[in-house]
Amino acid sequence: NCILLVYRSLVVVHFWAPWAPQCAQMNDVMAELAKEHPQVSFVKLEAEAVPEVSEKYEISSVPTFLFFKNSQKIDQLDGAHAPELTKKVQRHASVGSFPPSGSEHPKEDLNLRLKKLIHAAPCMLFMKGTPQEPRCGFSKQMVEILNKHNIQFSSFDIFSDEEVRQGLKTYSNWPTYPQLYVSGELIGGLDIVKELEASEELDTICPKAPKLEERLKVLTNKASVMLFMKGNKQEAKCGFSKQILEILNSTGVEYETFDILEDEEVRQGLKTFSNWPTYPQLYVKGELVGGLDIVKELKENGELLPTLNGGN
Repeated sequence: NCILLVYRSLVVVHFWAPWAPQCAQMNDVMAELAKEHPQVSFVKLEAEAVPEVSEKYEISSVPTFLFFKNSQKIDQLDGAHAPELTKKVQRHASVGSFPPSGSEHPKEDLNLRLKKLIHAAPCMLFMKGTPQEPRCGFSKQMVEILNKHNIQFSSFDIFSDEEVRQGLKTYSNWPTYPQLYVSGELIGGLDIVKELEASEELDTICPKAPKLEERLKVLTNKASVMLFMKGNKQEAKCGFSKQILEILNSTGVEYETFDILEDEEVRQGLKTFSNWPTYPQLYVKGELVGGLDIVKELKENGELLPTLNGGN
């Protein structure tokens, strides 16, 4: 029994640094997950204190989480993404270590997931790292070309999910990364995108950036009172968002929320759109009211309710 437990157990290793506040937050998340999943081992490693280990596993930023089963690395997550970490722990903790060779269900589930991912945005880039921090030269060049042509794209970091990384190669019959998809169809890798750029076909194939502005206009007008926040009405994911929810709830006014953690395109785009660099952001009838400080001021001055009801 004991041997079986070890054989099946999941080990989650957090490569962290004491100077990074997001690592401390993720340590708290790990402590909560450890209570929920007593069968999972959670380990913290100070990345800079164990350079040879960090180098072996190509740890280039903190926080990074590695998932091991039977001493084999099965998954990786880069960055402070609490919902994603929770999801991965739940998924790997509930799956036995035995390969699902006798059953085709996991395969079907993965294909369904891949299909959803490649259709997640009109233009989807599967790359190593993120557009802000590409982690290979080819991915970096691909992002530069797309940005140069003002192409609106969403991306998926294949380092964050080993299952997707391997599965997509088979699914699309394309062995390398980056991979670019438009409307769910594979366009190809860097070489093909370079060819399309040279033949001036790239601009006709990929959606252009102004569409984001239209989308933001629609989103900010989605409800009479719209709050863009970290998390949602049920669960705020930062202290400022939590405070603004409490204030809005005390007014009794109907409002809707949008979770910017779920959409990087909106999260970055809205800052420029509204010329307001932080979240939460509150809109009334499509017009920006402001963040937490302004909402607090309006409440103190007795102006919040008239503002929410459409006054100036």
